[in-house]
Amino acid sequence: MSVADNVHDLLEPLFRGRGLEVYDLTYGGGILRIILDKPGGISLDEVASASKVASRLLDDSELIPGRYTLEITSPGLERPLRRPEHYARAVGEAISVKLGPQVEGERRLQGVLMEYDDDGITIEVDGVPLQVAFNDITKARTVFEWGPLPKKKIKEKSSQ
Repeated sequence: MSVADNVHDLLEPLFRGRGLEVYDLTYGGGILRIILDKPGGISLDEVASASKVASRLLDDSELIPGRYTLEITSPGLERPLRRPEHYARAVGEAISVKLGPQVEGERRLQGVLMEYDDDGITIEVDGVPLQVAFNDITKARTVFEWGPLPKKKIKEKSSQ
């Protein structure tokens, strides 16, 4: 098992007991990055509390060799898509996909995620559905789309 898998197995029950979900967990380059979420979003206080508890537990477990930096965060508005359950949550949302060098043609796609299955996704780009294999995706994330700004109401002065 990898360091990330061992850390996930150690911390997931702790976070679940606090009503939090491990959205993603990666370890590389001396950085352990844990993304936590819950329905309705996670607060800054919850992130701080989870960080303190996780830090103590990780120090005691000695699962990570040498020095490392612990980062605990929320998924944010533009969430990374790395696992099938991430894609399942994002069906119907705008996403951005970067494809690997083995793919001919356009390697950056942005559109609406129509569906996913065990092999890949269907993304609608400019009204055209495209099937993309998971093996061809190097990076994907949801895209936050800003809506129109609310118009300021101008009060008309009544003339009397």
